Amino acid sequence: MTDPDNEKMPFTSHLEELRTRLIRIFTAIAVSFVGCYFFKERLFGILTLPLKDILPDKGSMIFTSLPEAFFTYLKVSFFAAIFVSSPYILYQVWKFISPGLYEKEKRYMIPFVIFSTAFFVGGAIFAYFVVFPFGFRFFLAFGTEFIRPMLSLREFLSFSMKVLLAFGIVFELPIFMFFLAKIGLVDSRKLVKNRKYAILLAFIGAAILTPPDVVTQVLMAIPIVILFEISVWIVRKAEGKKEEEAGSPEEAEPERPEGEPGEEAAPEQEEKKTEGEEGQGQAEKTGTAEKAAESDDSRE
Repeated sequence: MTDPDNEKMPFTSHLEELRTRLIRIFTAIAVSFVGCYFFKERLFGILTLPLKDILPDKGSMIFTSLPEAFFTYLKVSFFAAIFVSSPYILYQVWKFISPGLYEKEKRYMIPFVIFSTAFFVGGAIFAYFVVFPFGFRFFLAFGTEFIRPMLSLREFLSFSMKVLLAFGIVFELPIFMFFLAKIGLVDSRKLVKNRKYAILLAFIGAAILTPPDVVTQVLMAIPIVILFEISVWIVRKAEGKKEEEAGSPEEAEPERPEGEPGEEAAPEQEEKKTEGEEGQGQAEKTGTAEKAAESDDSRE
């Protein structure tokens, strides 16, 4: 297993690595942008589908400045490029942080890319199919015969992109909590104990990430609370797996044949050996004394 402490990189090398990853990310987005721009009208049509079904009398959209439609298509292509290249972006992020991980932690690279992409796209899909129809219907309900909605391209795109990106980022919460649990920064007990604060932070975060209205705030806060409960369950699973790995039994000691002395017989053998050495030393001392007495008699 590779120890990250034994392979420390200088600060300039980290900057060079970051520069390389950022260049690759921007290159991927640029290539995706060029491809998406060829389908700009179709992409914008898909984005406005939830609104077309709700607009009264098959209403249309307007732009109030000459370059507004052009820049709207550019923005749509750019955001589509981010969604298309998101797997590659997440892969580059992982490659940047992986040198500081152990070998057993690097095996999470493929699951990280797959699940991060799935949760990000899942959040955007939830916003598109659930939040958009409900939110658009709620806001357009304030129109009357005298107050007619005239939707600007710029305002619609700004609202839509904020909601899509916000839900995509929020749906990454279970992945984020899983890796925090893996490195020991959070545990399930703390999460359960601080659940009430998490619910409060969910509504505060939803108010910050969404446009300034109560409807989209509630529509985001409720999924955040649900994702928090899913995160608690995932953290518990991660803790259980870590305990199993830490408490795995070592190799069993091979059985000893019958008649072969074990560890319990070792002290008795040592004691017998010590007694034999003491007896032998006493006999040597006695023999030496007898020889000395015989030598004195012969002299006399």
